[in-house]
Parts: sequence; C-alpha cells; structure tokens
Amino acid sequence: MFENLSERLDKSFKVLKGQHKITEINVAESIKEIRRALVDADVNYKIAKEFTAKVKEKAIGQNVLSSVQPGQLMVKIVHDELVALMGGTTTDINIEGKPAVILISGLQGSGKTTFSGKLAKYLKSKRSKNPLLVAGDVYRPAAIEQLKVLGEQISVPVYTEIDSKDPVKIAQNAIKHAKENNYNVVIVDTAGRLSIDEQMMKEISNIKKAVKPNETLFVVDSMTGQDAVNTANEFNKILDFDGVVLTKLDGDTRGGAALSIKYVVEKPIKFVSTGEKLDAIDVFHPDRLADRILGMGDIKTLVEKAQEQYDEAEAKKLQQKIAKQQFDFEDFLGQIKQIKKMGNLKDLASMIPGVGKAMKDIDIDDDAFKNIEAIIYSMTPDERQDPKLLNGSRRARIANGSGTEVQEVNALIKQFSQMKKMMKMMTGGNANKRLKKKKR
Repeated sequence: MFENLSERLDKSFKVLKGQHKITEINVAESIKEIRRALVDADVNYKIAKEFTAKVKEKAIGQNVLSSVQPGQLMVKIVHDELVALMGGTTTDINIEGKPAVILISGLQGSGKTTFSGKLAKYLKSKRSKNPLLVAGDVYRPAAIEQLKVLGEQISVPVYTEIDSKDPVKIAQNAIKHAKENNYNVVIVDTAGRLSIDEQMMKEISNIKKAVKPNETLFVVDSMTGQDAVNTANEFNKILDFDGVVLTKLDGDTRGGAALSIKYVVEKPIKFVSTGEKLDAIDVFHPDRLADRILGMGDIKTLVEKAQEQYDEAEAKKLQQKIAKQQFDFEDFLGQIKQIKKMGNLKDLASMIPGVGKAMKDIDIDDDAFKNIEAIIYSMTPDERQDPKLLNGSRRARIANGSGTEVQEVNALIKQFSQMKKMMKMMTGGNANKRLKKKKR
C-alpha cells in the first residue's frame, strides 16, 4: 500500500540528514522532493503545492531540540499535514433510525455490490445490527445474483423484486419489509454505469428523495487515482453524499485518491476496503494511514484485528497448556487459523513499524501456511499431540500424504521443537512447579 510514495517521502527526509537545523536553504530540496512524490502519487499539482507550502511554513524557523534531528522534525510536520489533508479525524457512519437506511452509490465496477456485503457483515458482527440488503440494480441481473451469494455467505437476507424495474419502489418496499420484520439497517445497492450519465444521476437522486437515507455513501475504486477524485466531485454536486468509500486500496494504487479526495469534495472518507474477502473492510483513520505512508506501521489496527479473533477462554486454556509444556501441533494449527482470519499477511506485516520497508520487495503469498497445514493435517491425532512419535517412516508417510518433501516435514518438526523451547523460556523453566504449588 503506497510503497512508492513511502519510498519517495523517505528519500526527501534524508536530504536533511546531518543538518543541525532547518533553514530556508536546506529545506528547499526536501520540499521539492515531497512535492514530486505527491504528484507522482497522482495528487493534483495544486494540492501538492499548497501542501508543501504549509509544510515549509511550519518547518522554517523551528527550534530543533538537541535530541531531535531536522529530518525527524520534518517527518512529524509532514505527518500532521497528511492527517489534516485526509480529514483530520475519523468520521463514524450514521446508523440511527428505525430502520437506518444506507444508500450505496458509485460507478459500475467500483465495487459497490461487494462493499454492500462487507458493510452488512461489519454492521452485523461489529455493531450488533440486524441488516437487510436490497438489490436495487434492476439492469444487471448478475448484480442481484452476486448480492444473493454475498448475503448467503454472511447469513444476511437480501430483498429482491425480480419482476420490477422501478428501483425507487423496490427501495420503498424494502424499508416497509424491514419495519415489519425488525431489520434495523437497510443497505440499498444501486445501479452504476461505466461513466456518469444523466439517467443514472436522476435515478439515484430520485431514490434518495424517496427513502431519505440516514447515510449516502459514494464507493470509488482507489486505483483510478485522480479520476476517482473527479468522479466523486461530480457525484457530490448532484447527490450531496455523506461519505466516501475507497475500494481496492491493496491494489496497485499510488495513493492520490486517498490523499486528496477529502480536500476536493469536502466529504470524509468513512471506509476503506482491501481485497475480496468479506471481512476486508476497515473504518478510515487518517492518522493511521499517515503512519503507514511514513513507514511508522499501524500497531493500533493490528491490535484491533488481533482482538477481533481473541477468545479469552481459549487463550486461558492455551496459556495453561504452554505452562504445562503441552502445546501441540493441534494448538499450532489453531493459531495459524486465527492469524489467517486477521487478513492479508503482507498487509498485516506492513502494520509493524519498520517491517513495511524491509518487506517491500518480498512477496508474501496468502497461502504461505498451505504446506504447514497440509503436513499437520497428514498427521494422526496421536502424532499431533506427541511429536516424539514421528520417526522416519511416519515422516515419510506424512510427506507423501501432504504432497511435500521429507525435508519440509523435518524442518517443520525442528522449528516446532525450537518454538516450544522458546515458550518454556518465556513462561519460566519452573512453570510446572508453580502450577503444582497453586493446586496444593
């Protein structure tokens, strides 16, 4: 995510390395590099120029503490300005209402339907809502089918009227259905076009007037860069939406849309979406994205993702097993499953400060655990619980059953053994004795 921008900004800060204070002369080259980095990231030149002018104004004349280098101070100034450019604060979605109505708008191909499913899952699992999805795209049968499939995957009902070609009536009837059946959030997926046209804008404007949504969201493909900003601006003139959703943020995006859409449209980014998985949706936090752009990681989001998968009862059981030296391959398999639920592995790694830069040229496959899982699944229950049983013939059988080499099986068993030793050191060599004393 934004690897090129991060690299270019990092290069601009190095210009000030070795300097004792920030002056108009030594900051000029750094400012020029920052402006180039933003323009290359598809940020409008006027915005990039205004941004760097603010950075320069704040930087010149700053008293640099003896413990802080000019480059470090410049990083802080740029960070603060990036946060301000992207909206400053996190803006929540309005889901108050009986039911609350959320209208989803955007061009065809921007990811509206997939986002509708993701939003329904987010509201159901994280906000304890009872959502209803509405298939309002009457022109594309595939959109209705897609929404039905998504609804089944997340156990959220989808309201459809197959024979109707009137999206306004469908939306109104869906709200009536929601009231009668105790759904407290209605998410209306609407039709899109390949480009903005009068018919589409009139139609979605009519839907908005008829259902008076609590929240109108504009979904835009962040990979389209500055075009995304221009499209959002045109939609906003007619629709006056409440917030923006940036999809495909994990793709080959330079970052221009995320950085400048708030400045141009004057509407906050409320959600960002990465990948096709239905839990690949995040509330947008300007400060956290600024952290990631500047290579500071995103520990807060990483912790939140870990907490979502955290089961207190299971964690206590696991802790006791580790303390008693009973951690086995079955437990290891459970931990792998939890890590995979947290999301894209390279994205997770980039949230750790410093790791993003180190791994920029390393491709982490989402199937990185595939061979490990295959090896463990090829073990018998007894072998998973007691790795000492794994002699040569058993290892050969496991390799054959998992489609791997014996060397891979040997390596995994060795790594597992080393991990258990580390766990023993972390819990203390006398953990068992302490547990026995407590029982007495």
